[in-house]
Amino acid sequence: MPRYIFCTGGVVSSVGKGVTAAAIGRILKARGLKVMIQKLDPYLNVDPGTMSPYQHGEVFVTSDGAETDLDLGHYERFTDENLDRNCNVTTGQIYNEVIAKERRGDYLGGTIQVVPHITNEIKRRVQMITQQHDVDVLLIEVGGTVGDIEGQPFLEAIRQLRIDVGREQSMYIHVTFLPYIGATGELKTKPTQHSVRELRSLGIQPQVIITRSDYPVTDDLCRKIALFCDVDREAVIPLETTDNLYKVPIILEDAGLGDYITKRLGLPTNKPALKEWRQMIKRMQQAEKPVKIAIVGKYVELHDAYMSVKEALLHAATHNDAKVEIEWLHSSELEKGRGFDVLESVNGIVVPGGFGERGIEGKIMAARFAREHQIPYLGLCLGMQVMCIEFARNVLGLEDANSSEFEMHTEHPVITLMPDQHGILNLGGTMRLGVYPCELKTGTVAAKAYQQERVDERHRHRFEFNNDYRERFEAAGMVFSGLSPDAHLVEIAEVGGHPFMLGSQFHPEFLSRPNRAHPLFAEFVRAALQYHPKGDSPDGS
Repeated sequence: MPRYIFCTGGVVSSVGKGVTAAAIGRILKARGLKVMIQKLDPYLNVDPGTMSPYQHGEVFVTSDGAETDLDLGHYERFTDENLDRNCNVTTGQIYNEVIAKERRGDYLGGTIQVVPHITNEIKRRVQMITQQHDVDVLLIEVGGTVGDIEGQPFLEAIRQLRIDVGREQSMYIHVTFLPYIGATGELKTKPTQHSVRELRSLGIQPQVIITRSDYPVTDDLCRKIALFCDVDREAVIPLETTDNLYKVPIILEDAGLGDYITKRLGLPTNKPALKEWRQMIKRMQQAEKPVKIAIVGKYVELHDAYMSVKEALLHAATHNDAKVEIEWLHSSELEKGRGFDVLESVNGIVVPGGFGERGIEGKIMAARFAREHQIPYLGLCLGMQVMCIEFARNVLGLEDANSSEFEMHTEHPVITLMPDQHGILNLGGTMRLGVYPCELKTGTVAAKAYQQERVDERHRHRFEFNNDYRERFEAAGMVFSGLSPDAHLVEIAEVGGHPFMLGSQFHPEFLSRPNRAHPLFAEFVRAALQYHPKGDSPDGS
């Protein structure tokens, strides 16, 4: 029978439940168990696809084309398992389904209530995972903080689920924060006690409490929490803030959490195979060779908007035995004539994806700077499109070249709306989403990076390269090194004669793993290490 682990959070939001759930998944998988992770998000949006990055951060895309919470990126990176659309459930999805059933008459005229109809639908979505997949352990993270009004139906549902699936087959883990009082130099446990009391008032008694803190947690504090919250002492796990997210599985494992969980749930107590993971962390820590990369975007003040890009650069740097240093540059700064000193100082430039006209000209300027100064450049989705716009304007001489996304009636729409996107009114979930194949052209930078003829990559876009301009681009030196199998869609473009100037219509960052860097990111960082900014070259020139 599958086991269920429910993860809740207390005291404050952004306490690290997602990374903690992902880390637990890693230490259980290291014991040979088949693991999946699901996120229950209490907001009313159907998915994050139409939410502002300032509100929500990055939209992570699964292989089957779901736009999901960024925590699914953590789940996939830590467990190295591809998740699907059923692994992200929102209140909006739940109410959509229940109301649709009511409109069809499925409830035979009954009064629809939060309990049991909403809670039953939540439970159905959870158990759907174990019914559709061969899973030993399903971890379920409940978004938000205990006490939030919108989270109550989810907490009630997981309370009922423990009865439904069996108390021996399930457990609750509560991730909480210990605030530090500077005036007295103390960590305080009272907020954790109140948080657990709130849970217990809802019928949920956590079996494990993970205490997040910016300072070391003493054994006396752990014993106090165990006493007041009615858990075993060995089930109070300190988790101090770390400079590397990938250390979290090791911290939890060394604190005994893996053994405690397997013993409590009656799972095989195999010795965890974490040697490779420990070696990976050691390699990250020992890397001294710096590689400075500029991320030129429009949401750079919120780093979570580019979570997967940031992590993919770390993975690629580790693959090259280097230490990445990221320079965050707002594209609108370039439009004001500022920030070019940053571009002059870096080893490589990344222009990530995005939507909307704001800051676009700055991204085009970054692409031009990279092309003219021979700086390694990696464009992701929109980053590929602005690279093509810049090439059209300044190499082909099409001065008003643009994307029809930003200028509907441009004379030269080198980037245009995909044919199947015309006439779409609803913005949510209607883009080209999920995995699509790409065939690579031999002898290109992309083919060298991948070392194979065909790859499958994840997409999230409405616009594409306009094939009417393909011949002109190729004649001027642009190489279209990756195409869809029918050769209609440009998937990868490269600037010929440049050390590394490549853009992908897809999002390679979604498939990067800490112990297996994505080939395009790995090759980009390798090229960046060979580029020396002015005044930083070996001969001082």
